[in-house]
Amino acid sequence: MRPLRLGAVAHQVRVPGAKVALSTASVYPENTEAAFAMAGRLGYDGVEVMVWADPVSQDLEALRRLSDRYEVPILAVHAPCLLITQRVWSTDPWQKLRRARAAAERLGASTVVVHPPLRWQRGYARDFVKGIWRMAEETDVRFAVENMYPWRYRDRELKAYAPGWDPTEEDFRHFTLDLSHAATSRTDTLAMAARMGDRLGHVHIADGSGSGKDEHLVPGRGGQPCAELLEQLAVSGFDGHVVVEVNTRRASSSAQREADLAEALAFTRLHLAAPAPPPGPGR
Repeated sequence: MRPLRLGAVAHQVRVPGAKVALSTASVYPENTEAAFAMAGRLGYDGVEVMVWADPVSQDLEALRRLSDRYEVPILAVHAPCLLITQRVWSTDPWQKLRRARAAAERLGASTVVVHPPLRWQRGYARDFVKGIWRMAEETDVRFAVENMYPWRYRDRELKAYAPGWDPTEEDFRHFTLDLSHAATSRTDTLAMAARMGDRLGHVHIADGSGSGKDEHLVPGRGGQPCAELLEQLAVSGFDGHVVVEVNTRRASSSAQREADLAEALAFTRLHLAAPAPPPGPGR
């Protein structure tokens, strides 16, 4: 058997500079500190902080201490846009985004993830597209608007977001592509990525079966083209972050949760690569 030539292998694979991060939401019901600890042990490149009910997730100094203690940088901040976070960092949605931007700037994160407005947030929704542009022009931090999905009740679809759940129907500078949300909305993920084009600035890697529930499965356990998307990102030289955002609530123990997150990281790193172009003449 011929010996493996590592140099030759290196020339056959192209890996983009994109970093692979762990969303702190992926360790729920454990807390924010547990996410930093697991990210450090498993070798993630950083974390995305989900700002939610955990007081530590709202405290910039506490987050900075965790980042230093576990030697895990904070790469992104997910603004508190969920129904359960309506009172976190103010009830004013614009104030939430200003605080998320300030947090990202102070913590060294490059991206703020934001959901489209809920339909009953009428004033916020009316000015959302122009407002996101204004905020994006005031900072180097990316405001990456995330694709969501229609809410369903029996055989009816409820329009829960405004202008809508698909941000590619509007003009935003940057997008977040969430593969679990694409599965829930029964959207062609690769087509959505193509519509986002070079404005795709952030990815939430997860899987889904298209069941209508927002499943956030470990990538490879559902029907989403997770591997294909990652390979496309590698080919294009994607320079954003790929964030593992999976649901581990049903893990039987912390050790099982950590094993699931290790599997998600291994899957992402394996597929976030592409064949390198062949060497030119004389090389």
